[in-house]
Amino acid sequence: MAGRGSWRRNQFAVTVASFMGFTGFTLVMPFLPLYIHQLGVDDVGEIALWAGLSLGVTPAVTAVLSPFWGRLADRYGRKLMVERSLISFVIVMSAMAYVTRAWHIFALRAVQGVFAGYGGLTLAMAAESAPRDRMATAIGLVQTAQRLGPALGPVIGGAVAELVGIRRAFFVTAVFYAAALVVVFLLYEDPIRGQARRDEARPRGDARALLKAPEFLLMMASIFVLTFVDRSFAPILPLYLAREGRGVEQVVLLSGVLFSLAAAGAVAGNQTCEWLLRRAAASKVIAGGSGAAAAGLLWFLSTSNDAVMGAALLLFGAGAGAAVTAAYTAGGRVVPASMHATGFGFLTGASLAGLAISPVLAGLLSRSRLLAVFAVDLVLLAVIAAVTFRRERL
Repeated sequence: MAGRGSWRRNQFAVTVASFMGFTGFTLVMPFLPLYIHQLGVDDVGEIALWAGLSLGVTPAVTAVLSPFWGRLADRYGRKLMVERSLISFVIVMSAMAYVTRAWHIFALRAVQGVFAGYGGLTLAMAAESAPRDRMATAIGLVQTAQRLGPALGPVIGGAVAELVGIRRAFFVTAVFYAAALVVVFLLYEDPIRGQARRDEARPRGDARALLKAPEFLLMMASIFVLTFVDRSFAPILPLYLAREGRGVEQVVLLSGVLFSLAAAGAVAGNQTCEWLLRRAAASKVIAGGSGAAAAGLLWFLSTSNDAVMGAALLLFGAGAGAAVTAAYTAGGRVVPASMHATGFGFLTGASLAGLAISPVLAGLLSRSRLLAVFAVDLVLLAVIAAVTFRRERL
């Protein structure tokens, strides 16, 4: 934990850096299919294939390597590893402006996945800097920043692309990452630096032992499921709404509003998690949040009224947001202090795995029936709620 005078500054630094980085990422990624078309790919199926591969390769590679970068962060300092990651993003995003073939984008995104992982490290930095009784708030603030960034990024990116074009918009994205780098470099004080010599004499934990801990594995599973369910909506929500006979323009508008309401609910859940954890064990908060998310999903499926669907997804987001923050907090408490970044690397890897697998599986399930996706989501939420509710040690 950082000193009392510095933990708030550290919190500010990692929150702002997360917001800047996640905003920068979504500045251009939603327009990737258009950029691929500008590179000379005319077939719609081929554009969709390259866009899907390029968007999916980064979280897939990052999910595998996050524990590795976390281990290095525990050894050499979290701040150094985040700076390393942000520098790579500046370079890769700038290089994106010079590509001439679709496969160049895929290759650069794969390289980006190798050096990424700062999202999980910023969670570890926030958790480590904060007093133990404020860990949930620290994690929730960073998660809120990581949600608000993608909400604003496409809006800013649309304006930037219209002004300077999609190709030059990658330079603007690089500037966002550079700004995040400056914030971390100037404001964040790495606790591991201040205790480096003392920590060298302290025995370090074993990652294999960590992965054998039932409580930690359960938190990984909870984070995977909550991320999987949360991201399963994207490929199918517009199609589900179109079944009621709505026009294209109405579907697009309503989808955007519903996504925003779910995100707003998740932010509220992130922020209220600490209040909940003061009144109940983490296992109960995760179970209750998962149950609330399942109830919201059932409510959503039971109505065709636009306002009621919005209220239902608001409840869904709030439950999922509280549950995932509680899972990260409980996971952080299980991890030894000398392995914070490694532990959060595994937790973030579980989230990234859910992020990478969910759209693919949702797309495959929806080919038979759209409701199959929601059915799988409800079963997963029910399982997590039931299993975590019975855990007394969390």
